[in-house]
Amino acid sequence: MGMTDPISDMLTRIRNAGMAKHQKLEMPASKVKVAIASVLKDQGYIKNFKSINDGVQGKLRIYLKYDEKNVHVIHEIKRESTPGCRVYVGSDEIPKVKNGLGCAIVSTSQGVLPDVAAREAQIGGELVCTVW
Repeated sequence: MGMTDPISDMLTRIRNAGMAKHQKLEMPASKVKVAIASVLKDQGYIKNFKSINDGVQGKLRIYLKYDEKNVHVIHEIKRESTPGCRVYVGSDEIPKVKNGLGCAIVSTSQGVLPDVAAREAQIGGELVCTVW
């Protein structure tokens, strides 16, 4: 665990920071993490994100989002595909999360996409995670 799966590590950090009511968190950056953050922002699950160049790997800063009752808007964020067990889905197999209230994030040949966009483009890929 841990650094063997940086995406899982990212999701765990988001989960923990949300439970601890932090406004923001930082982690080592990577292209795929930035892409995931971008989808989370577009889908309204985080306020914002920023890539910080530190001359090394770079850092990804994520600004968390809470509702008016100060509840973290991400109820659950779950790793689906793992390095040890990759999960690939066709465009017609992309799961509907919580009857469409949630979002599945898919890594496709055209980048990391939310489920709706992947279905629309009729492309499948690796089921990275689900969030609601």
